[in-house]
Amino acid sequence: MGDRDRDGILWVRNPSYPGHGKAEFGKVNSLRQRRAMRRLLCQVCGGPADQDDNGVLWVLKDHRGDWPGWPNGMGVTEPPICLTCLRIAVRACPALRKGHAVIRARQYPIVGIAGAHYAPGTPFPQPMAHVVLAFDHPDIPWTLAANLVRELGDCAIVDSSDVAGAD
Repeated sequence: MGDRDRDGILWVRNPSYPGHGKAEFGKVNSLRQRRAMRRLLCQVCGGPADQDDNGVLWVLKDHRGDWPGWPNGMGVTEPPICLTCLRIAVRACPALRKGHAVIRARQYPIVGIAGAHYAPGTPFPQPMAHVVLAFDHPDIPWTLAANLVRELGDCAIVDSSDVAGAD
């Protein structure tokens, strides 16, 4: 097996020990993240994410002040979530406890990757920055991808009291 996928993207290697270990917030296993993003699986339990006529459910750090219309047009590396795990996530995740928003998105195409960009160097490539890149970006060959990115669109911020099982 090569280090690059069929599209030429170099992915971080992660060991896989399903059912072992504990959650490390902010350190999502790359393989699990990609699977959850591709299949719209819950970021916590790995079951199907909640989806209804209003869209797929996400819980994100609250950045409503970042731009008008947030989160429309936002690239996310966080997979969606199911109703059962929503309550758990907002209580257990330190970042979400500081402020979160519950989102329904009707559009959520996979648009790119997030990872570490490198520049050519001697004797080894030199790490430059964490980047989010579209699939057609010329720096893809010099990026060690860790996450798939979906772009949220046609979003509604949902009152968590209107979502069953949420606080």
